[in-house]
Amino acid sequence: MRQMRGIILEGYSNSGKTSILKELKKLHSHDHNSERSVIVLSEHYSQVLHRVNGTLTSLNQDEHLNLLTDRVKMLKQLSMWAKEVGDSHRSKGIFFILERFHLNHRTAFSNSAFHKLNEIEAELFGLGAMCALLTISTEQAENRLKSRNPEHWRSKTEKETQLEVDHLIHTQHILRQHANNSIIPTLELNTDQQDWERYAKIIYPAD
Repeated sequence: MRQMRGIILEGYSNSGKTSILKELKKLHSHDHNSERSVIVLSEHYSQVLHRVNGTLTSLNQDEHLNLLTDRVKMLKQLSMWAKEVGDSHRSKGIFFILERFHLNHRTAFSNSAFHKLNEIEAELFGLGAMCALLTISTEQAENRLKSRNPEHWRSKTEKETQLEVDHLIHTQHILRQHANNSIIPTLELNTDQQDWERYAKIIYPAD
């Protein structure tokens, strides 16, 4: 029996990653056969853009590759420990959830070579990772963008709003393309209905 398994949540802002992450944690806690050890790394620990002392900072490709490598190395070390324990019971294994990881990198550096990232993805695949790509339909894109911070959008012109919507749709297209090029199995899930509990049940691995 595999000693480690996990889910990677990818998608544009407002697609529901954080909401589904919360539901996945609940679902796992109610699974009596589940692993007792759980690792959850939100996007703040893995994405290209992050805040340092309140300032938005973007990592370059090498910096982000090093970050992802460190995160996967940690998971591998824990996986090796789980194997050394030698107990095949699922409860002794490890379940992990990552947010904005390999597809975030591919999309941010679309025009680059991905030799090192391919190695990282192969490691994740070996650790039992699967990916859920959360998407929003074109018809719902504007409403979802405005739902998080309505005050911010009141000052936007119609043209500015449309540019944001177009960027969302374009980014989702790029994410889909990169998901097809990754060894990690990916499920695309439309989140228009915002039924987070149901989506979590679809994503949650059966074994």
